[in-house]
Amino acid sequence: MNQTFTPARAAPPVTQRASRSVGDLLREWRQRRRMSQLVLATEAQISTRHLSFVESGRAQPSREMLIHLAEQLDVPLRARNALLVAAGYAPLYAERTLSDPQLDAARDAVQLVLQGHEPYPALAIDRHWTMVAANGALAPLVARADPRLLEPPVNVLRLSLHPDGLAPHLVDWAGWRAHSLQRVERQAHASGDATLAALVEELAAYPAPSGADLEPSREPAPLADVVVPFRLRTDIGVLSFFSTTTVFGSSVDVTLSELAIEAFFPADAATGDALRAYREQAVASLTPSAVQGARPSAM
Repeated sequence: MNQTFTPARAAPPVTQRASRSVGDLLREWRQRRRMSQLVLATEAQISTRHLSFVESGRAQPSREMLIHLAEQLDVPLRARNALLVAAGYAPLYAERTLSDPQLDAARDAVQLVLQGHEPYPALAIDRHWTMVAANGALAPLVARADPRLLEPPVNVLRLSLHPDGLAPHLVDWAGWRAHSLQRVERQAHASGDATLAALVEELAAYPAPSGADLEPSREPAPLADVVVPFRLRTDIGVLSFFSTTTVFGSSVDVTLSELAIEAFFPADAATGDALRAYREQAVASLTPSAVQGARPSAM
């Protein structure tokens, strides 16, 4: 399955000052990071009094000070722009669409990673877990899902936990569900993203698939002592994976900073053998010209 990249819509230009004050936003981020004014002031090398005045609105922070405080709080680039706008400054970080020519090199890098990871599955997702690209090795994993859940835009978490998606085919539905919910809950809290918070509620409300164990499995699973394995019943057998996540370092573009590559590796020899056999069969069925074109689609 070669999934085309779906460019995100560019954010509309900011034409007026945000309704919330910069002090309120800054305090919210400090509390989300569970930092006191003293701790933040110390790490930022400013006085607690000045930080207190900024949060209360008694002092107007400079553009440089806001960026400095946002760095100490590890505020995402999108939210840093919101801080700047709330203080009356122009946004600093551009938000380009994935089709923007200035992101050509980044798109090429994603394609190389996806293509190079075959015969194992890999996909690129945005900040809301929307799949924007995938390599061909993902096809056997999603073959049993309802086709409606595979119509773009595809939300990876919705696909994996929906009763019409992969949920009925998960070997340990309860364990994977608990892991997925905890992961997106942490992401929603860390980012303050309302869409992610709503996604958590949606996923948690999905009913258990018929016949699913309501408690995490206690039977031994490959690598279960070191990672949470993803185990799925497919048309080519039971496949077991662990995954890694790759993000762009030092990004100063909002869209690029929110792009991640989820790469799955076989957790046992049987999974690796099955995927290699699937890849060999798929390639053997293609014409030479089709083999040349069998690449992850461009963003």
